[in-house]
Amino acid sequence: MAPYQFIERPTPFNTKGGSTLPIFAVTPAHIETGTIDPIALDWAKKAGYKAESGSVLLIPTAEGHLGGALFGLGTNPSEQPYITGKLARALPAGDWHIETAPLTANRLALGFGLGSYRFDRYKSDKRPSGTLMIPRDADAADIKRQLAGVFLARDLINTPTNDMGPNELEAAFRGLAAHYKAELSVISGEDLKHNFPLIHMVGRASADAPRLLDLRWGKKGHRKITLVGKGVCFDTGGLDIKPASSMLLMKKDMGGAANVMGLALMIMDAKLKVDLRVLVPVVENSISSNAFRPGDIYKSRKGLTVQIDNTDAEGRLILADALAYGDEEEPDLMIDMATLTGAARVALGPDVPPFFTDDTELAQDLMESSLETDDPLWRLPLYAGYEKDIRSKFADLTNAPSGGMAGAITAALFLKRFVSKAKSWAHFDIYGWAPSERPHSPGGGEAQAIRALYHHIRESVR
Repeated sequence: MAPYQFIERPTPFNTKGGSTLPIFAVTPAHIETGTIDPIALDWAKKAGYKAESGSVLLIPTAEGHLGGALFGLGTNPSEQPYITGKLARALPAGDWHIETAPLTANRLALGFGLGSYRFDRYKSDKRPSGTLMIPRDADAADIKRQLAGVFLARDLINTPTNDMGPNELEAAFRGLAAHYKAELSVISGEDLKHNFPLIHMVGRASADAPRLLDLRWGKKGHRKITLVGKGVCFDTGGLDIKPASSMLLMKKDMGGAANVMGLALMIMDAKLKVDLRVLVPVVENSISSNAFRPGDIYKSRKGLTVQIDNTDAEGRLILADALAYGDEEEPDLMIDMATLTGAARVALGPDVPPFFTDDTELAQDLMESSLETDDPLWRLPLYAGYEKDIRSKFADLTNAPSGGMAGAITAALFLKRFVSKAKSWAHFDIYGWAPSERPHSPGGGEAQAIRALYHHIRESVR
């Protein structure tokens, strides 16, 4: 797949106006009180339609042709703000418009767009789908850019490692940079060894060289935003090898990179007044004769030494060098995103990514943006009492504290040691995957927190 195709996807929307078929989005109350189109109401009653959440009833014309559809919202539509995502997957091919709906225009269109996503690159049978006319009072441009960012992240994560290794992830990154005329630099292979020793160490056993991708866009003097994303294209666990069952989803271990790329797309497409930098350390954690070993001690870019107590805790190592590098420019805000710990999933499940920050005002703003965008987040503490757990007897830090408790917090505390100059910093421990279908997602690779982050950054520079 050419890099630009990760950015330019077919739109789930149409602009045909009057030639589209009508959709009546209704609650059970609309059916009971008869406050919808009489023809649609008559058909609904004959069919015993109850307007249950996400249900679709196709309506024929008098001649027996397809004439429209009823879409059920259930008794409380506010509980599922993106319920129209189900509509996107249920409609037959054709061009549609919403005739009536007790939903905000932006939620309606964004939900439909999010739910329309399909990853069918490897499918021989590609089923056509319906398209929707965006309501006139919706912000069409912003909806489309949010969808583009989400779809980019989903596409990158869903692509298997044989087509999304370090070389291919770099190609997609280059495509993103070229699309928005951003500056790009890449440091790779042996050139990493002295200045980014942890990135080099983790990735050196792979046939594809490790590398650090560095994108710059925007104008100097504007708010300086630095995004850092974990780009482990596949994680075997290294010499502390994972069991086979734990490797099945390890193509998603570059989900942090995919998500910051999606967020960067939104920021650049909206032409926000920021000085943007995106740093993505890219490796494959492989096994070879030169793989890093348990018990090894390495010096990081920041000068702190790290003892390797588990080669499967590699993500924090490559992030450490990238964070230290980004921190040197003293950004106003530095965000890192990573599929980092199973502990975060045990604590909050797959749908709610935790974030960590010492900046209380930032945390409050992020939670407000989360509620505003229905993009779930939850703050966990950088509890100083666990600092002792990341200390090593023979080095400054250990990459894998013993005991197995508070793993998400100790990982965040480890990363915090590499950030000292940024005015504000937050770490997001995302899952990057939807285990099952939801209204706004068919399941699989997922964008998490980036719509909330985009909202926060956009509001902060207005």
